[in-house]
Amino acid sequence: MIKRALFGLLGAVALSTALGQAQASDDRKVILGTNNWAENVAVANMWKLLLDTRGYDVELKSIGKSVLFAGLATRDIDVTLELWLPTTDAPFLAPYDDDIEVHDIWYRGTGLGLVVPSYVDIDSIADLKGREDEFAYKGRPTVLGIDAGSAIAALTDDAIDRYELDMKQVNSSEPAMMSALSDAYSRQAPMLVTLWNPHWAFAQYDLKYLKDPEGVYGDNEDIYWMSRLAFGEDFPKITQVLNAWEMSDEELATLMAGIESRGDPVEGAQAWIDEHPAQIERWLTAGGL
Repeated sequence: MIKRALFGLLGAVALSTALGQAQASDDRKVILGTNNWAENVAVANMWKLLLDTRGYDVELKSIGKSVLFAGLATRDIDVTLELWLPTTDAPFLAPYDDDIEVHDIWYRGTGLGLVVPSYVDIDSIADLKGREDEFAYKGRPTVLGIDAGSAIAALTDDAIDRYELDMKQVNSSEPAMMSALSDAYSRQAPMLVTLWNPHWAFAQYDLKYLKDPEGVYGDNEDIYWMSRLAFGEDFPKITQVLNAWEMSDEELATLMAGIESRGDPVEGAQAWIDEHPAQIERWLTAGGL
């Protein structure tokens, strides 16, 4: 009887310990929603590495941009790191305004619009009219863009209509678009793409935005991070750290370029972390991590 009671007690203690460990693990679990934009992949992998080393269990969940907002509102996603305001992502945020918390800016002064290599002798979207045939892709005048559900794709359709251009937008993935741009650049051929900064392409190629006199693409914006409601209460240290986080155009460009050159987001992000210990320490110290 004594042995049986002792075994029962030990079993209860073991079960209690296991449940406690599971609860502790759950309390450190963070679902970080990502999309396929180069800067999003870069900073998401950087923060996963940093938070994992501080005892958190960060899972990256790659989904479409519009789904990110719904996921935050339904609490299926804890946090995502890219919200362009006041214009680009406002339509995505509006339906969930009461169910998502917008936090601090981490990147200031974005760019967004139609981009050509600098050797192209056109400087304005308005100047494309009548010269559309020069920008043929697979036999037809084309603006080569990214996925159809992105904000920049919708703005580009608006630009084609506003400037009355006789061309179509072909939507593809960002890697496919960049591959086509790289091929055209190597041949010094005209190419018209949708791009934004921050982006590693501006460090690798000599590119220029076409002026937008109609203001279709809006003014420069800032990038915020956002979370589900109550994330700040559940993860106060992470919230303080991310609110203290800021990156310059050069810093973000070197992070993205490192990932692009290595062909591996984890390896590239880790290399950047290793090269910027003082900056990393400032961010983490802000949250007591």
